[in-house]
Amino acid sequence: MIWLGIALLLAMAVLGAPLFAVIMGAAMLGFYSADIDLAIIAIELYRIVDTPLLVALPLFTFSGYLLSESNTSTRLVNLMQSLFGWLPSGLAVVAFVVCAVFTALTGASGVTIVALGALLLPALKQAGFTEKFSLGLVTTSGSLGLLLMPSVPLILYGVIAQQIDVGESFTIIELFVAGVVPLCLMLSLLIGWTVWQHRGGVIPRIPFTTQNLRNALWAARWELPLPFVVLGGVFGGYFAISEAAAVTAAYVVLAEVVLYKEVAWRQLSKVAVESMVMVGGILMILGIALAFTNFLVDAEVPQQLLVFINRYIEDPLSFLILLNILLLILGAMLDIFSALVIMVPLLLPVAVGYGIHPVHLGIIFLANMQIGYFTPPVGMNLFIASYRFKKPLTELYSATLPFLLVLLLALMLITYFPQLSLWHLDT
Repeated sequence: MIWLGIALLLAMAVLGAPLFAVIMGAAMLGFYSADIDLAIIAIELYRIVDTPLLVALPLFTFSGYLLSESNTSTRLVNLMQSLFGWLPSGLAVVAFVVCAVFTALTGASGVTIVALGALLLPALKQAGFTEKFSLGLVTTSGSLGLLLMPSVPLILYGVIAQQIDVGESFTIIELFVAGVVPLCLMLSLLIGWTVWQHRGGVIPRIPFTTQNLRNALWAARWELPLPFVVLGGVFGGYFAISEAAAVTAAYVVLAEVVLYKEVAWRQLSKVAVESMVMVGGILMILGIALAFTNFLVDAEVPQQLLVFINRYIEDPLSFLILLNILLLILGAMLDIFSALVIMVPLLLPVAVGYGIHPVHLGIIFLANMQIGYFTPPVGMNLFIASYRFKKPLTELYSATLPFLLVLLLALMLITYFPQLSLWHLDT
């Protein structure tokens, strides 16, 4: 009976059954084989809904969807260009920073490519950058920002990791702070490589003028206070994360609907439905995955996995090398939410067994997912960019390769120098 169930689950997965259905089937099969009441699954679903931190997930997601419906991306590009356009390869610098911020706000790599691609690709080509470089920049930058608050995957990792007892505790604030330096490292390496690639004044600079800056600041006047209010409130201890999410959602509605009037009141219900469909899918997968995690813990699967790996891998360095290879492959094949709920419960206990801090593992995990989004042959960004810009995948493979190599270097530094992520912790 058990083997028949396993064969049925594999057939469902191959035929394209929803991920939550496959995970639920595996969880039910595991509990059934262990003579555990299947009511445990419903209990786990309730437990995840009752997690206070999870309130932030739908609110931040709704805010991101609402921002993508307005002209925020245009104002953000204009503001960054007025600030950094005078630098060597200034527009490329603008593109990296804007994409990172927009991805953090919206929580979705594809949204960044679709929303900003129409603005940045023609502008980069007009500024003198080659089409190949411009395509590579927009495609790879679409996933920058997953390490920056209030990135939904960053919050989701915190939710999952805090449900697993591994003897190492951390707060979501510590996780937010941990992502800042690794993201700055990635941006610095990308910008440094771009400036070196276009050295010698190949790309003309845009002169800085106070009038352009004043106009850009005035255009973005209602959106500029948002990061200062939210970040200042969280890091200043005035808001909990859930309260910060509520403030963000209320402020975004005020700015885009009332002040800018770019989103009509009647559109709010449509945006809410679209964003909550995504959140509902995440919560369903997360609840089922945590139930399955309970089975894995009861069956001591993580401990057995650690013992098995210890037979062949003795030092943390070798484990981290294999971890990066595995996560890059997963990042190219799975969406980030599926990868988080499937792999974190398995990997976290093993990583802690090798002395890796849960916060450091989270940054490594998300940094790999960022790169996996455009790792050939099936990275999601490659397909989105191919459809958006009507370019063959082979052309995008070639265009993204230099950016991939630069970010792999950043990934190695983030992985093997844990203080880049843990500098703010006492441990």
